[in-house]
This record gives sequence, structure tokens and C-alpha cells, in this order.
Amino acid sequence: MIEPDAPYHAHIYFDDAERAAATELREGFGRDADILFVGDMTDGPAGPHPIAQYEVHFLGAAVSAIVAKIEATGLRALVHPLTDDDLADHTTLAHWIGEPVELDVTVLDPPGVNQGIPRFGVSDF
Repeated sequence: MIEPDAPYHAHIYFDDAERAAATELREGFGRDADILFVGDMTDGPAGPHPIAQYEVHFLGAAVSAIVAKIEATGLRALVHPLTDDDLADHTTLAHWIGEPVELDVTVLDPPGVNQGIPRFGVSDF
């Protein structure tokens, strides 16, 4: 069961042919009250993500609605909670929409340590 106040985010992946759909979804998320943060679109690798993507942050109560919006576009995405274990967040706790992308998990922080971007709920977005 998903805790309603648990922090989550999704990585929305796209290629050149999917850019318009990804942009439209991103703009929609910018108007969605359930979305707490919409990240910039990156055109190359970022962290463990080897291809173009952007992320959106939301709470557990919105997971099913966010997943449905992503699925409706046909885009690939990784949806996961934000815990103190980046590796588990991106692997065993993650839900893929569409064909999974092979992540570079070697760049993820070890369990209990977050040396990268401040964790959801800890910093202002």
C-alpha cells in the first residue's frame, strides 16, 4: 500500500520523435495541482539516466493519477518512491511504464547516504 504523504517522483524519458509528446505532458504537469515540482528537460545523460528525460515530484496519494497520465502518452517512465536508498528507489521499489531503460546504477548513492540532489521534502524546489 502506498502511503498518501510519501514522496515520489517519475522520470519521463523521450527521444527526438517523442519530444513533442514529452513537452506537452510536461506542460500539463506544470498546471497539475498534484505535481509539486517539474524538472527541466535534459537532452543527454543525467545521473543514472542514460537518455533524455525530466522528472516530476508528487505525493503517494497522486501515484495512480500520475501513472495514468503518463501511460496515456505512450512515453516510457520510471516511477519510484524517494527513500534513503537510491539504489532500491531506482530498482526494486521502482515501477516501469513502457520498455525499461538500462540505468547506470553505479552512480547512485549507497543506502542511507544521499550525496547528490537534496532529497524531496528536504529542500525547496
